[in-house]
Amino acid sequence: MAPSLTSLLIKPEDSLRPNDGFVQISRQLMKDLNIKQEQPIKLVLGKKEISTAVQAIQSETKELVMPKRMIEAFGLPVHPYKFLANYLPEKNTLFLGPVIGLLTDFKFAAGTEPDFRSVHAFCEELDYWIREMGGFFYVFSYEQFPSQGYYFENGKWIRANLCLPDVIYNRIHSRKAEHSDSFKTFRNTLEQLGIPIFNDRFLSKWEVYLELNKAFHLSPYLPETKIFSKESLVEMIQKFESVFVKPVHGSQGRNIMKLMKTADNQFALTSSAKQPAETSVIDLSVPGLYQYIKPMLPNRLYLVQQGISFLTYESCPMDFRVLCHKKSDDSWKATSSLARVCAKDEFVSNLARGGAVMRPLAALLSGMGRQKAQETLNWMKELACKTAEQIGNTEQGLVGELGIDIGVDGSGKPWLIEVNSKPSKVFEDHKGKIRPSAKAITAICTTLAFDFMIEKEAG
Repeated sequence: MAPSLTSLLIKPEDSLRPNDGFVQISRQLMKDLNIKQEQPIKLVLGKKEISTAVQAIQSETKELVMPKRMIEAFGLPVHPYKFLANYLPEKNTLFLGPVIGLLTDFKFAAGTEPDFRSVHAFCEELDYWIREMGGFFYVFSYEQFPSQGYYFENGKWIRANLCLPDVIYNRIHSRKAEHSDSFKTFRNTLEQLGIPIFNDRFLSKWEVYLELNKAFHLSPYLPETKIFSKESLVEMIQKFESVFVKPVHGSQGRNIMKLMKTADNQFALTSSAKQPAETSVIDLSVPGLYQYIKPMLPNRLYLVQQGISFLTYESCPMDFRVLCHKKSDDSWKATSSLARVCAKDEFVSNLARGGAVMRPLAALLSGMGRQKAQETLNWMKELACKTAEQIGNTEQGLVGELGIDIGVDGSGKPWLIEVNSKPSKVFEDHKGKIRPSAKAITAICTTLAFDFMIEKEAG
């Protein structure tokens, strides 16, 4: 749990002083932080340490007046800042922060603004909220690290040499990028610098299934799933009326097949490999299905999964996304939820496939009464939090955010479809307001930043 933090204002020193190698701290702030008057201290900001003398000043606000050259030495643009602070009297050390870096992959060129793609708007929200709460935020790519990043000012993202972050939020878009040699080199650099990164990789659908299936309180909510093979396909299609074939490392509803038994030796095969999805009826014996499907699959690992008849909205299949975040006490909360309705003739709900979003309660009310709908929604949120807790406790590395995809059958029972470590920010309905997930991410980063600062100093 993060220590007690004090909010303060850092003001750049405009006037020239004979000796500007010290900072001025308001008496109220010194009292709140328990800093002894005129005592030299060590300032820690963005992984950089500067020892400085202190001068007390009268001010109605909790402020720290810092020479411009010191702000520049910390690797920050010269501006006023709202920061959070924690003081360790036994070490004479004042921690300022957090400095939060968002890692993503994007194209950039000199003289042009970067495009952070699907998280671009979310980055602007994070910047606003982090400024409000106290801290400095910037976006960077691992190819540029640690020399450069982009900070937001006057509606534009500005490229600059910036300080090291206290904590990194990973929003890399590509699994391929995370497996590259350059990314592995970047991760080694982070370990050497002692910079925590959370949600540091995409999750494997198979690994997630195995982990959740071991948990007795979660296994009843999992559709039966096996690694795709001739034997498993035959077994599953004989056991269930429909099955899905999906890539272990897929995303955005790509390359998924739905296979439905329509009669003896007759199957309807629908594929999301094309848009709109196409359905073909094939006449084959069950053993012949494998030979028919196998050439359609790229040379990678696939799963075959039990198909379940989920609730629909206006005859279109739908599922639900519950976004969960870890709190400072290590418990999980459901930050937001929504229903995702498939486009006409589609069977996956991703926005990339034309899916639409709506409020989950309204979607549930189309198939059940109000009390049952509210109970089902509460059940989904509880299941999502328990799922997030299970993955968070067993996944290697730090996990702070998970998107849990859930389907609901005709009886109102929720089923776990998928767990996402890089949940889409396009789905969230924020209507011009700061999204709950932006506030939750800020809280996670603040906790991690100060915990790591103090742990390093104490160690």
